Amino acid sequence: MPESESKAKETSLHKSDSEFDRKPFEFKGDGFEYFKIWIVNISLTILTLGVYSAWAKVRNNRYFYSNLYLDGHSFEYLASPITILKGRIVAVIVFAIYIGLSQVSALAAGGFTILLLIFTPWIAVRSMMFNHRMSAYRNVQFRFHGRWGEAAMALIVWPLIGIATIGIMYPYALLQINRFIVRNSAYGTTKFAFNATLKQYAVIVLVAIGILVLSGGIIFAFTGVSDFAGILIIPAYVFFLVYTTVSFTNLYYNSVLLSEHGMEAELNFLPYAKVQLINFTLIVFTLGLYLPAAKVRITKYFSDNISFSARGSLEGFVVSEKEQVSALGEELGEIFDFDIGGV
Repeated sequence: MPESESKAKETSLHKSDSEFDRKPFEFKGDGFEYFKIWIVNISLTILTLGVYSAWAKVRNNRYFYSNLYLDGHSFEYLASPITILKGRIVAVIVFAIYIGLSQVSALAAGGFTILLLIFTPWIAVRSMMFNHRMSAYRNVQFRFHGRWGEAAMALIVWPLIGIATIGIMYPYALLQINRFIVRNSAYGTTKFAFNATLKQYAVIVLVAIGILVLSGGIIFAFTGVSDFAGILIIPAYVFFLVYTTVSFTNLYYNSVLLSEHGMEAELNFLPYAKVQLINFTLIVFTLGLYLPAAKVRITKYFSDNISFSARGSLEGFVVSEKEQVSALGEELGEIFDFDIGGV
Protein backbone atom coordinates (compact mmCIF):
# COMPACT_ATOMS: atom_id res chain seq x y z
CA MET A 1 0.00 0.00 0.00
CA PRO A 2 1.42 3.46 -0.91
CA GLU A 3 2.43 5.61 2.06
CA SER A 4 -0.19 8.26 1.21
CA GLU A 5 -2.97 5.65 1.28
CA SER A 6 -1.62 4.21 4.54
CA LYS A 7 -1.61 7.67 6.18
CA ALA A 8 -5.11 8.31 4.90
CA LYS A 9 -6.26 5.04 6.42
CA GLU A 10 -4.65 5.92 9.77
CA THR A 11 -6.19 9.38 9.85
CA SER A 12 -9.64 8.00 9.03
CA LEU A 13 -9.74 5.97 12.24
CA HIS A 14 -11.21 8.16 14.96
CA LYS A 15 -11.75 6.92 18.50
CA SER A 16 -15.01 8.84 18.77
CA ASP A 17 -16.49 6.43 16.21
CA SER A 18 -19.59 4.76 17.70
CA GLU A 19 -18.34 1.36 16.52
CA PHE A 20 -15.51 1.44 19.06
CA ASP A 21 -15.95 -0.57 22.26
CA ARG A 22 -13.89 1.07 24.98
CA LYS A 23 -12.06 -1.46 27.15
CA PRO A 24 -10.21 0.14 30.09
CA PHE A 25 -6.93 -1.16 31.43
CA GLU A 26 -6.98 -2.24 35.08
CA PHE A 27 -4.04 -2.54 37.44
CA LYS A 28 -4.69 -4.83 40.43
CA GLY A 29 -1.35 -4.44 42.21
CA ASP A 30 -1.10 -3.52 45.89
CA GLY A 31 1.46 -1.19 47.45
CA PHE A 32 2.28 -3.36 50.48
CA GLU A 33 2.41 -6.53 48.39
CA TYR A 34 4.91 -4.93 46.01
CA PHE A 35 6.87 -3.47 48.95
CA LYS A 36 7.70 -7.02 50.10
CA ILE A 37 9.06 -7.88 46.63
CA TRP A 38 10.95 -4.57 46.43
CA ILE A 39 12.68 -4.86 49.82
CA VAL A 40 13.78 -8.45 49.14
CA ASN A 41 15.09 -7.43 45.70
CA ILE A 42 17.15 -4.58 47.15
CA SER A 43 18.53 -6.71 50.00
CA LEU A 44 19.59 -9.61 47.77
CA THR A 45 21.03 -7.26 45.12
CA ILE A 46 23.25 -5.66 47.77
CA LEU A 47 24.25 -8.99 49.32
CA THR A 48 25.19 -10.46 45.91
CA LEU A 49 27.05 -7.30 44.80
CA GLY A 50 24.53 -6.68 42.02
CA VAL A 51 24.31 -10.20 40.59
CA TYR A 52 20.72 -10.62 41.81
CA SER A 53 19.65 -7.44 39.94
CA ALA A 54 18.71 -9.57 36.91
CA TRP A 55 16.35 -11.68 39.03
CA ALA A 56 15.06 -8.49 40.67
CA LYS A 57 14.15 -7.03 37.29
CA VAL A 58 12.26 -10.17 36.28
CA ARG A 59 10.35 -10.25 39.58
CA ASN A 60 9.46 -6.54 39.27
CA ASN A 61 8.30 -6.82 35.67
CA ARG A 62 6.35 -10.03 36.22
CA TYR A 63 4.53 -8.43 39.14
CA PHE A 64 3.47 -5.36 37.15
CA TYR A 65 2.70 -7.27 33.96
CA SER A 66 0.64 -9.96 35.70
CA ASN A 67 -1.39 -7.33 37.55
CA LEU A 68 -2.18 -5.29 34.44
CA TYR A 69 -5.45 -6.45 32.87
CA LEU A 70 -7.25 -5.72 29.62
CA ASP A 71 -10.65 -7.24 28.89
CA GLY A 72 -10.25 -9.68 31.79
CA HIS A 73 -6.81 -10.99 30.75
CA SER A 74 -3.42 -10.03 32.18
CA PHE A 75 -0.16 -9.33 30.37
CA GLU A 76 2.91 -11.57 30.70
CA TYR A 77 6.63 -10.97 31.06
CA LEU A 78 8.57 -13.90 29.60
CA ALA A 79 12.25 -13.04 30.08
CA SER A 80 14.54 -15.23 32.16
CA PRO A 81 17.02 -13.78 34.68
CA ILE A 82 19.97 -15.54 33.03
CA THR A 83 19.26 -13.84 29.70
CA ILE A 84 19.23 -10.45 31.40
CA LEU A 85 22.34 -11.30 33.39
CA LYS A 86 24.23 -11.89 30.12
CA GLY A 87 23.48 -8.31 29.11
CA ARG A 88 24.60 -6.99 32.49
CA ILE A 89 27.90 -8.87 32.19
CA VAL A 90 28.52 -7.45 28.71
CA ALA A 91 27.75 -3.93 30.00
CA VAL A 92 30.20 -4.39 32.91
CA ILE A 93 32.92 -5.65 30.55
CA VAL A 94 32.41 -2.67 28.22
CA PHE A 95 32.57 -0.25 31.16
CA ALA A 96 35.73 -1.94 32.46
CA ILE A 97 37.36 -1.59 29.02
CA TYR A 98 36.49 2.12 28.98
CA ILE A 99 37.95 2.66 32.48
CA GLY A 100 41.09 0.77 31.51
CA LEU A 101 41.57 2.79 28.31
CA SER A 102 40.98 6.07 30.15
CA GLN A 103 43.85 5.20 32.50
CA VAL A 104 46.18 4.50 29.57
CA SER A 105 45.24 7.16 27.03
CA ALA A 106 42.64 9.90 26.84
CA LEU A 107 42.73 9.59 23.05
CA ALA A 108 42.01 5.84 23.21
CA ALA A 109 39.16 6.42 25.66
CA GLY A 110 37.74 9.10 23.37
CA GLY A 111 37.92 6.78 20.37
CA PHE A 112 36.18 4.02 22.34
CA THR A 113 33.44 6.49 23.36
CA ILE A 114 32.84 7.43 19.72
CA LEU A 115 32.66 3.73 18.84
CA LEU A 116 30.03 3.21 21.55
CA LEU A 117 28.01 6.15 20.22
CA ILE A 118 28.07 4.61 16.74
CA PHE A 119 26.77 1.33 18.16
CA THR A 120 24.15 3.00 20.40
CA PRO A 121 21.34 2.79 17.80
CA TRP A 122 22.07 -0.92 17.28
CA ILE A 123 22.04 -1.51 21.04
CA ALA A 124 18.75 0.39 21.36
CA VAL A 125 17.13 -1.66 18.59
CA ARG A 126 18.33 -4.97 20.07
CA SER A 127 17.06 -3.94 23.51
CA MET A 128 13.63 -2.98 22.13
CA MET A 129 13.45 -6.24 20.16
CA PHE A 130 14.18 -8.15 23.36
CA ASN A 131 11.72 -6.24 25.55
CA HIS A 132 8.92 -6.48 22.98
CA ARG A 133 9.42 -10.19 22.43
CA MET A 134 9.47 -10.82 26.19
CA SER A 135 6.07 -9.10 26.53
CA ALA A 136 2.86 -10.96 25.71
CA TYR A 137 -0.90 -10.65 25.94
CA ARG A 138 -3.04 -13.78 25.77
CA ASN A 139 -0.11 -15.89 24.56
CA VAL A 140 0.68 -13.57 21.64
CA GLN A 141 4.05 -11.83 21.88
CA PHE A 142 4.84 -8.29 20.83
CA ARG A 143 7.50 -7.63 18.20
CA PHE A 144 9.84 -4.81 17.20
CA HIS A 145 11.05 -4.49 13.60
CA GLY A 146 13.21 -1.34 13.75
CA ARG A 147 16.50 -1.08 11.88
CA TRP A 148 19.85 0.48 12.80
CA GLY A 149 19.63 3.29 10.22
CA GLU A 150 16.13 4.31 11.33
CA ALA A 151 17.23 4.23 14.97
CA ALA A 152 20.27 6.40 14.23
CA MET A 153 18.09 9.06 12.58
CA ALA A 154 15.29 8.99 15.17
CA LEU A 155 17.33 8.61 18.37
CA ILE A 156 20.52 10.55 17.55
CA VAL A 157 20.40 12.69 14.39
CA TRP A 158 17.02 14.39 14.91
CA PRO A 159 17.56 15.11 18.64
CA LEU A 160 20.97 16.64 17.79
CA ILE A 161 19.31 18.78 15.11
CA GLY A 162 16.77 19.86 17.75
CA ILE A 163 19.62 20.98 20.01
CA ALA A 164 21.55 22.63 17.17
CA THR A 165 18.48 24.68 16.18
CA ILE A 166 18.01 25.90 19.79
CA GLY A 167 14.84 23.83 20.15
CA ILE A 168 13.14 24.95 16.92
CA MET A 169 13.22 21.40 15.52
CA TYR A 170 12.56 19.78 18.91
CA PRO A 171 8.85 19.03 18.20
CA TYR A 172 9.82 17.29 14.96
CA ALA A 173 12.52 15.30 16.78
CA LEU A 174 9.95 14.10 19.35
CA LEU A 175 7.56 13.14 16.56
CA GLN A 176 10.26 11.14 14.78
CA ILE A 177 11.24 9.28 17.97
CA ASN A 178 7.66 8.25 18.71
CA ARG A 179 6.94 7.33 15.09
CA PHE A 180 10.03 5.13 15.01
CA ILE A 181 9.08 3.27 18.19
CA VAL A 182 5.35 2.83 17.50
CA ARG A 183 5.42 2.09 13.77
CA ASN A 184 8.10 -0.57 14.23
CA SER A 185 6.19 -2.26 17.06
CA ALA A 186 3.75 -5.08 16.43
CA TYR A 187 1.31 -7.31 18.29
CA GLY A 188 1.91 -10.71 16.77
CA THR A 189 1.97 -10.05 13.03
CA THR A 190 0.02 -6.78 13.08
CA LYS A 191 2.04 -3.55 13.19
CA PHE A 192 1.00 -0.53 15.19
CA ALA A 193 0.44 2.83 13.46
CA PHE A 194 0.97 6.38 14.74
CA ASN A 195 -1.03 9.31 13.37
CA ALA A 196 0.12 12.27 15.48
CA THR A 197 1.09 15.40 13.54
CA LEU A 198 3.90 17.92 13.82
CA LYS A 199 1.35 20.64 14.58
CA GLN A 200 0.12 18.77 17.68
CA TYR A 201 3.65 18.43 19.05
CA ALA A 202 4.51 22.03 18.21
CA VAL A 203 1.46 23.35 20.07
CA ILE A 204 2.41 21.48 23.25
CA VAL A 205 6.02 22.68 23.06
CA LEU A 206 4.99 26.30 22.42
CA VAL A 207 2.52 26.30 25.33
CA ALA A 208 5.19 24.75 27.59
CA ILE A 209 7.70 27.44 26.60
CA GLY A 210 5.01 30.07 27.17
CA ILE A 211 4.42 28.74 30.69
CA LEU A 212 8.12 29.07 31.56
CA VAL A 213 8.53 32.51 29.97
CA LEU A 214 5.31 33.96 31.45
CA SER A 215 5.87 32.58 34.95
CA GLY A 216 9.51 33.65 34.90
CA GLY A 217 8.57 37.13 33.75
CA ILE A 218 5.93 37.54 36.47
CA ILE A 219 8.25 36.26 39.19
CA PHE A 220 11.16 38.53 38.25
CA ALA A 221 8.84 41.50 37.74
CA PHE A 222 7.73 41.28 41.38
CA THR A 223 10.88 40.01 43.08
CA GLY A 224 13.76 40.91 40.79
CA VAL A 225 16.93 38.82 40.81
CA SER A 226 16.98 37.31 44.29
CA ASP A 227 17.10 34.02 46.19
CA PHE A 228 13.32 34.29 46.69
CA ALA A 229 12.84 34.42 42.92
CA GLY A 230 14.84 31.21 42.57
CA ILE A 231 12.53 29.51 45.08
CA LEU A 232 9.41 30.68 43.22
CA ILE A 233 10.76 29.26 39.98
CA ILE A 234 10.44 25.74 41.42
CA PRO A 235 6.59 25.58 41.39
CA ALA A 236 6.62 27.10 37.88
CA TYR A 237 8.96 24.34 36.74
CA VAL A 238 6.76 21.70 38.42
CA PHE A 239 3.74 23.16 36.59
CA PHE A 240 5.73 22.87 33.35
CA LEU A 241 6.65 19.22 34.03
CA VAL A 242 3.08 18.21 34.89
CA TYR A 243 1.66 19.95 31.83
CA THR A 244 4.16 18.40 29.40
CA THR A 245 3.82 14.90 30.92
CA VAL A 246 0.02 14.95 30.75
CA SER A 247 -0.10 16.52 27.28
CA PHE A 248 2.54 14.31 25.63
CA THR A 249 1.12 11.15 27.24
CA ASN A 250 -2.39 11.91 26.00
CA LEU A 251 -1.13 12.76 22.52
CA TYR A 252 1.01 9.62 22.35
CA TYR A 253 -1.69 7.11 23.29
CA ASN A 254 -4.47 8.89 21.41
CA SER A 255 -2.34 8.58 18.26
CA VAL A 256 -1.63 4.84 18.54
CA LEU A 257 -3.55 2.47 16.27
CA LEU A 258 -3.52 -1.30 15.91
CA SER A 259 -5.24 -2.39 12.71
CA GLU A 260 -8.76 -0.95 13.15
CA HIS A 261 -8.37 -0.57 16.90
CA GLY A 262 -7.03 2.40 18.82
CA MET A 263 -6.17 3.69 22.27
CA GLU A 264 -7.51 6.54 24.35
CA ALA A 265 -5.80 8.50 27.13
CA GLU A 266 -7.56 11.00 29.38
CA LEU A 267 -4.98 12.15 31.89
CA ASN A 268 -5.88 15.44 33.61
CA PHE A 269 -3.59 18.08 35.07
CA LEU A 270 -4.92 18.37 38.64
CA PRO A 271 -5.48 14.63 39.39
CA TYR A 272 -2.03 13.75 38.01
CA ALA A 273 -0.40 16.58 39.99
CA LYS A 274 -2.21 15.42 43.15
CA VAL A 275 -0.96 11.82 42.76
CA GLN A 276 2.63 12.99 42.21
CA LEU A 277 2.47 15.45 45.12
CA ILE A 278 1.22 12.74 47.50
CA ASN A 279 3.90 10.35 46.25
CA PHE A 280 6.69 12.88 46.63
CA THR A 281 5.58 13.93 50.13
CA LEU A 282 5.30 10.36 51.44
CA ILE A 283 8.61 9.30 49.86
CA VAL A 284 10.37 12.19 51.63
CA PHE A 285 8.72 11.54 55.02
CA THR A 286 9.38 7.78 54.88
CA LEU A 287 12.99 8.27 53.72
CA GLY A 288 12.27 6.40 50.49
CA LEU A 289 10.33 3.45 51.92
CA TYR A 290 7.15 4.63 50.18
CA LEU A 291 8.78 4.25 46.73
CA PRO A 292 7.13 0.87 45.95
CA ALA A 293 3.67 2.12 46.92
CA ALA A 294 4.28 5.30 44.92
CA LYS A 295 5.09 3.23 41.83
CA VAL A 296 1.90 1.22 42.31
CA ARG A 297 -0.16 4.40 42.84
CA ILE A 298 1.10 6.11 39.65
CA THR A 299 0.69 2.90 37.64
CA LYS A 300 -2.93 2.67 38.81
CA TYR A 301 -3.52 6.28 37.81
CA PHE A 302 -2.20 5.67 34.28
CA SER A 303 -4.13 2.42 33.84
CA ASP A 304 -7.36 4.04 35.09
CA ASN A 305 -7.02 6.79 32.48
CA ILE A 306 -5.85 4.80 29.44
CA SER A 307 -8.09 2.43 27.54
CA PHE A 308 -8.10 0.26 24.43
CA SER A 309 -10.77 1.17 21.88
CA ALA A 310 -11.75 -2.00 20.03
CA ARG A 311 -13.62 -1.75 16.76
CA GLY A 312 -15.62 -4.95 16.60
CA SER A 313 -14.55 -8.02 18.54
CA LEU A 314 -11.25 -7.87 20.44
CA GLU A 315 -11.63 -11.61 21.05
CA GLY A 316 -11.79 -12.27 17.30
CA PHE A 317 -8.73 -10.11 16.64
CA VAL A 318 -6.64 -11.92 19.31
CA VAL A 319 -7.70 -15.35 18.03
CA SER A 320 -6.76 -14.31 14.49
CA GLU A 321 -3.31 -13.17 15.68
CA LYS A 322 -2.76 -16.46 17.50
CA GLU A 323 -3.49 -18.37 14.31
CA GLN A 324 -1.20 -16.20 12.18
CA VAL A 325 1.68 -16.37 14.68
CA SER A 326 1.28 -20.14 14.96
CA ALA A 327 1.38 -20.51 11.17
CA LEU A 328 4.44 -18.25 10.91
CA GLY A 329 6.40 -20.14 13.56
CA GLU A 330 8.68 -18.78 16.25
CA GLU A 331 11.98 -17.32 15.07
CA LEU A 332 15.24 -18.71 16.37
CA GLY A 333 16.96 -16.75 19.12
CA GLU A 334 19.98 -14.80 17.96
CA ILE A 335 23.40 -14.77 19.55
CA PHE A 336 23.00 -11.17 20.74
CA ASP A 337 19.52 -11.72 22.21
CA PHE A 338 19.90 -10.09 25.61
CA ASP A 339 18.67 -7.11 27.54
CA ILE A 340 21.02 -4.27 28.44
CA GLY A 341 18.45 -2.12 30.25
CA GLY A 342 18.42 -1.24 33.94
CA VAL A 343 16.37 -2.72 36.75
